[in-house]
This record gives sequence, C-alpha cells and structure tokens, in this order.
Amino acid sequence: MSTAAPAQSTLARERDRVSQCLRESVIPFWMNHSLDRELGGYFNCLDRDGSVYDTKKHIWLQGRQVWMLSKLHNADPSAKDAGAFRDAATLGADFLRNRARDGQRVFFSLTREGKPHFLQRKMFSECFYVMAMAEYARATGDASARAEADELFQSILRYAKDPSLLGRPVYDNGLPATGELAVPMILLNLIEELNGADGNDFEDIAQWCVERIKLHVRHDLKMVMETVPLDGSLLDTPEGRLLNPGHAIEAGWFLMSYARKRGLADLEKMALAMIDWSFETGWDKEEGGIYYFLDRGGYSPLQLEWSMKLWWPHCEAMIAFLMAYDTTGEAAYFEKYLQVADYSFAHFDDPQHGEWFGYLDRHGRVSQRFKGGPYKGCFHVPRALWMCEGLLGGLIAKAS
Repeated sequence: MSTAAPAQSTLARERDRVSQCLRESVIPFWMNHSLDRELGGYFNCLDRDGSVYDTKKHIWLQGRQVWMLSKLHNADPSAKDAGAFRDAATLGADFLRNRARDGQRVFFSLTREGKPHFLQRKMFSECFYVMAMAEYARATGDASARAEADELFQSILRYAKDPSLLGRPVYDNGLPATGELAVPMILLNLIEELNGADGNDFEDIAQWCVERIKLHVRHDLKMVMETVPLDGSLLDTPEGRLLNPGHAIEAGWFLMSYARKRGLADLEKMALAMIDWSFETGWDKEEGGIYYFLDRGGYSPLQLEWSMKLWWPHCEAMIAFLMAYDTTGEAAYFEKYLQVADYSFAHFDDPQHGEWFGYLDRHGRVSQRFKGGPYKGCFHVPRALWMCEGLLGGLIAKAS
C-alpha cells in the first residue's frame, strides 16, 4: 500500500464522486419518493425504485431524515435547493411533534396516519428525536423545537443511567451488570449535535460518556468490545465476546471529533486505535467488505447475518478514515478510505434507480433489494457522503 500523499487531482476526483452521488442520486431519491405530503412525515419503506411497500413510519428514520434535511439546509441556506430542504424537514418535524411522543417516551413506529404501532424498551427513538429538533431549530429559528430537544435530552440521561425506567425487567441471576457501547457513543454524538459547531456545554456528561467508552477499549487485545461489565472486565459469553466492527469504527470517529475540538491528543490516539483495530479485524480479506459481527474467541457468532456486508459500517469507515487522514496527515489512512469507498461504490451504489442497497451477502451480492426499511433511511449514506464531501474540500484547500 502506497504511503505517498494523494495528489490534489485525486482529492478533487474523489470529492466529485461523493458529491455527485449525494446530490444527483441519494438526496433526489428521498426527496422524490419519501415525502408524505398528504399525511405528513416520510415513507421510509421504499423498494429499489422508490415505490412504497409498507406505509408504517419508523421514528428512528423520521428523526434522522429531519436532521439530515435540516443539516443540508444549514450548510448553505442561500443555495437554490435550501428552501426545499427546509420545507421537507418541516414536513417531518411537524409529524414528529404531533404524533411521535407519549409523554417522555417516543414511539419506535407509527401507522401512516400517526397512530402508535410499537414502543421499544430502548432510548434511541428519543435520541434521534432530540437530534432532529436541535438541527431543525437551527434551520428555522424555532426556539420551541430547541426547548423540546433540551427537555427530552434530560429524560434520555435518566434512561442512560437507569435503564429500568424504560420498562426493562431487572433479574437477580448472578450475572454482572453490563453496558453496551451504543449508549455512551450515541450520547457523545448527541451532545456534539446539541452543542453545534462552537458550543461546549454538557461537558460533565460528555466526560461520563468518554469514560464509559474507555471500558470497551481493550488495548491488550487490540479490540473494542460491544458489551462489557461495568468494571470493564471481559465476559466469556457470546454477548461478551461480540465484536461489531462498524459500530466500533463509528464510535471511533465520534470520539475523534470530540477530541479534535478540544485538543485532546491522548483521546485522539485512542480513537485512531479503535478505528485501526476494528478495520483490521473486521475487513474480509478474502471477499472484501466489512463483516457485520465477529466473535473475539473465533467462535461462530450467534447472529446468523454475521458475515453479511451492510451499508452503514462502510459509510462509517469512509468518514473515519478521511477524518483520520485529516487529523494525522498519514497517507495510509487515505488509502484505507479509498479501499472502503471503492468497495462501497462498486457494490452498494445503484446507478439505475439511485441511492444505495443496504444488504449484501458475504460475496458482495445484493441480498435485499429495498432502499429503505425499518433501520435504513435517509441518514447513513447521505451523512457519509456529505461529511466526506466537506472533509475532501478541506483537504483540497490545505493542498492548494
């Protein structure tokens, strides 16, 4: 693998690739097919060509789409399509505010009309609701949306520290209490979203998140554990041995972004290690692509889909490696970015109908043809392309 710094022409070519995909394929797919202008919100279960195969509305994806459209507006409010993004964000934000909440809880899914369908014993619907309202408030100047985000965020903090408040039964079975990487990593990212570009609030909570993430990072094994006891020890069970390379890479760039803004070199180093180890372990050296799950002991993971290649780990790796290159100047990180990006554009991208497929088998063949489902919506692909477009633009400016 070459370690020479990429030429400015290479950076420009790569920026053009991600920009064209974002602005001519991915965003038009969602703007053309997902907006429910009759009843509000978004259709998120979309087949390959954008046709609706299920009218249920999943709140993770409603919130994420409001955030993404608001972010696109806020990146350039004077752009010709900024008003359309803001209006589409309003379509989703109004639906969320009118339908998605039940007190301090937020539903996981609703009917098309907005009637409750399912409520999870998890806090992630609340997280993406807050994320949506914070960015939407910036897009519109709606102070009540920001106030709602701040109010619900306090409930999320209570759920994070006492999951029993979500209605989960707690059993006395002799097993140690455990923590999942998902909780501190999403909270850290949520704090950064609430803070915006220049804010520095919630530092005590951010420090709690960082310390909890550290419990999952095993320097002795060069691995990031998905689930650990609350003392950071190892648990020799399928759950305790589980590796989720894409999740660990995403947590790594969340942590790197946080550390970069504060000049925390040691934390940057740990974030880079998380990304390096997880990619080295998770990349399928025979078939290419990033495995979904692995077992640190070499056992077969219990998840039957463990060897599949999903869209979102590749999106997170593209962001992580460009951010790592921007942070360190080490050209090997740009080479890894290209490795992941080339695989992704070759296997996930659909030039015929737009957007990306979400699910491949181990050999890189499309497994499910839909573009949107209960967990795949207008988020990971456009966020990755938008962030990579910005990172590449910054790298081009530095090279000028």
